[in-house]
This record gives sequence, C-alpha cells and structure tokens, in this order.
Amino acid sequence: MTPPPFDDRDGLIWLDGALVPWRDARVHVLTHALHYASAVFEGERVYKGQVFKLTEHSERLAQSGRILGFELPWTVAEIDAATRATVAANGIEDGYVRPIAWRGAEQMGVAPTGTKIHLAIATWVWPSYFPPELRSKGLRLTLSPWKRPHPETAPTQAKAAGLYMIGTLSKQAAEAAGYSDSILLDWSGALAEASGANLFLVMDGVLHTPVPDCFLDGITRRTVMALARARGFKVVERKIQPEELAAAQEAFLTGTAAEITPVAEIGAYRFAPGPVTAALIADYDALVGRT
Repeated sequence: MTPPPFDDRDGLIWLDGALVPWRDARVHVLTHALHYASAVFEGERVYKGQVFKLTEHSERLAQSGRILGFELPWTVAEIDAATRATVAANGIEDGYVRPIAWRGAEQMGVAPTGTKIHLAIATWVWPSYFPPELRSKGLRLTLSPWKRPHPETAPTQAKAAGLYMIGTLSKQAAEAAGYSDSILLDWSGALAEASGANLFLVMDGVLHTPVPDCFLDGITRRTVMALARARGFKVVERKIQPEELAAAQEAFLTGTAAEITPVAEIGAYRFAPGPVTAALIADYDALVGRT
C-alpha cells in the first residue's frame, strides 16, 4: 500500500515550542526559506525509542544555522528535550526524526533582515532507506555528472537545504537509469560522496574514505571510523581519484538513513560485500541495539 503524503498524516509535530496536530504544521508560500533555501536540517534515527547521537545532531543543527547566519532561539538541550518529547508523543520505537530550522515570511528578498527563525521536529516510522535485501547483495551506483562545490563557493560544512539540490538531481538521474544512487565527484575531480551518504572503500584490508573538505563530515561516518579503529582496521582519509576504484575489494555507504549499506557497483567497477563491511555492520547493529 502506498504511504500517505507527508502533509496528510496522523500524529504530532513540534513547531516553535509546542506539539501541534500533524496537518496543522504549515508555513506560508512566501516563506523566505522556500524561495532562498535559508533552511538547515538534520536526519536522525530512533532505535528502541532512543535517538542515536541526539546531542551531536542538535549541536550540528545549531552550527549549521550559524554558518547560514542565524541563531536558533532554542538551546541544544531544549532541542534535545523537544526531540525526545516528539518521539514519545508519536510512539516511535524504530524510525526517523527530521528537525528543520528556517527563516520565516517577514521579508521577501535575498537579504533576510528581520526574518523570524522557526524550528520544527517531525518523526515517523521508517525502517530502511534502501530495501533490506541490498544489505546482502549491495547497491548499484553510477557516477554523477554533478560535482560538489568548492568550499569557497557554498557553505559546505552546513547541513543546508540548498546544498541538496545537487544530490536530488544526481539521485533522480541515477534511479531513472536503473541505479540506486550515484557518486558525486568533488570540485577537483576526486571522489566525494553519494547523494546523501558518505563513501568508504576497502583496499587490501585498509579503509579509505574521501576527505570531507567540500561535503558534510557525517555523524555516522565518524561513528563507523571509530568502530573500524576499535577493531584494529587502519582508516585513511585522503583524496581518492575515480580510477582508484579499480583497487578496491569492498565499498559501502554510511549515513543516518543508509546506516552501513554495501555497494556492489560504481559505474564500471565491481565490488563484493566482504568481511570488513560485514564486521562493521555487525558492530554498528550492536551499538544501536539492533542485536
């Protein structure tokens, strides 16, 4: 059965300090964020009723706002509390959380002077970003024609809504061509990330991952790197050229939504889900309480 659209669901959304009925959580069409992408957001996972790395996500949300030039009118502790209240009010045991902060409709124009900052937190049941069977056989990815921008041309260290236009275009084209997603290069032509997840490669037992100098250093990315080092795997952050994919035996994506998902194909290159990926999936599942 097709799930209902996101504007027509039962439940409660935390909006500017209060839980309101889901369908009443609305903004005006002349909201600054809709026209000028002045919004930042987070993606968070709920496991057994608890939000994984909640404070880290709330801190990043606040920092993303600062990068875009605004302060949230709530502290990190208040955002944490509001998130927990929203999860509890909706009875979410395993699901997803989406906090978003944006500039309001007080001013219409590029300059955001005088706009009010809003914050909403929604949560819903969402068991898997990719179909579960792909955790065993791996994703088919292509290379995107779009590149991640130079850090001097965009606020690349913010989880900002406007930066996801490139990811949307990349994933839409990949799915139309029969792939699950695509890998974007960075502005210099090196490997960067997928449309909404970080990339890892296993080369002779060593974990390699692109330096996040023009894309988001994911919270799940850092978690997986810590798990890998705890197991004794060497982790190398560096610029990786596309042709180096030929030297990788395993590949996987990481992210709040993707968690750890093996990759079987990137363009002309093939990989097999192997022991390093399997070990890290097991460790991640144990960490979040899935096993």
